[in-house]
Amino acid sequence: MSSSKYDIVVCGATGFTGQLVAEYLAEHYKGDANLKWAMAGRSKDKLTAVRDAVGAPADTALIVADSGDVASLKAMVGQAKCVISTVGPYQLYGNDLIAACVESGTDYVDLCGEPVWMRQMIDKHEAAAKASGARIVFSCGFDSVPFELGAFFVQEEARRVFGAPASRVKGRVRDMRGTLSGGTAASAKATFDAVAKDLSLVAILNDPFALTPGFTGPKQPRGNKPTYEEDMQSWAAPFMMALINTRNVHRSNMLMGFPYGREFIYDEMVLTGSGEKGEANARLVMAANAEKTGPNAPKPGEGPSKEERENGRYDLLYVAIAPDGRQVRAAVKGDRDPGYGSTSKMISECAICLLRDTPDVPAGFWTPGAAMQHKLIKRLEEHAGLTFTVEKQASAPAS
Repeated sequence: MSSSKYDIVVCGATGFTGQLVAEYLAEHYKGDANLKWAMAGRSKDKLTAVRDAVGAPADTALIVADSGDVASLKAMVGQAKCVISTVGPYQLYGNDLIAACVESGTDYVDLCGEPVWMRQMIDKHEAAAKASGARIVFSCGFDSVPFELGAFFVQEEARRVFGAPASRVKGRVRDMRGTLSGGTAASAKATFDAVAKDLSLVAILNDPFALTPGFTGPKQPRGNKPTYEEDMQSWAAPFMMALINTRNVHRSNMLMGFPYGREFIYDEMVLTGSGEKGEANARLVMAANAEKTGPNAPKPGEGPSKEERENGRYDLLYVAIAPDGRQVRAAVKGDRDPGYGSTSKMISECAICLLRDTPDVPAGFWTPGAAMQHKLIKRLEEHAGLTFTVEKQASAPAS
């Protein structure tokens, strides 16, 4: 790919999230003469307007490409070392772009949280990607970078303290301020629509190991109703994004050669507090989850204001539990709203990390954490407002 004109092409740059990615690259890398990037979308006029609005240089290249026009996608992909795609739902608009990247050996990163489609793409294109040199990296936003790397980070600490990885890790959302993206809501709806049309997809959707072809691990917690967790001293409610994050964490474990073991158990929930209030809050979370994919859900292209994005944040707790009950805990925190402000920084840094820091990662379909590991953590801490910290040393064995 050394003949490519651009290191990165932002595909979908006129959409809400795509604009934020373009804005981040324009601001954060404006003095970096070594990063050549371009913006792609369906309308030259809209691209020009976005380029000017986000403060990108006037000579930033604009590429007209449409997800429904294969020739335009191939022409775009042929100019790029890596394509950042923010054009979802991916099961509706992503098939031809994936195929074009795989065919040309071009790297690709996206924000996909659609496990059924991801599995279909892996099954269809993995061998061809390995042959062409393409590195396809799904889920490079809030789903599932902080969660995947949170599990990785706490397991590093578990190895140090326990002398072995933990076969049980809990991911718990302690705080999250910010709105669900319209794209996430649309992706969930598209997935449910696809499953309704083809009931054979239900098995993939419900399988915790949907993204680990050829491997099935132990039974996993369902996490589908409020429960009181003694070791957390808190009620816990179902977490809407666990459906994709848990699948990516298991895939990551497989891609890295099972450093967490083959009997690894992992789940995610939202901590809602103790007592009657905590229980009531857990039930409110359940109701809110249903609302987020209902008729009042945000539409693709809709999103929070700049002030709302900058006032957002998230705080994720990771608990690795040894067989004797000892625990190590780690936190992953982000400084913007998860669905937009933080996500746009994460996917940008994933693309740059893939190109600059991990050129030796082999071709194929990857999770960001498995492909980039410590190098991605370092880059996210230095550039994207994330922090990874060990929070509590091993406690005494549970009595």
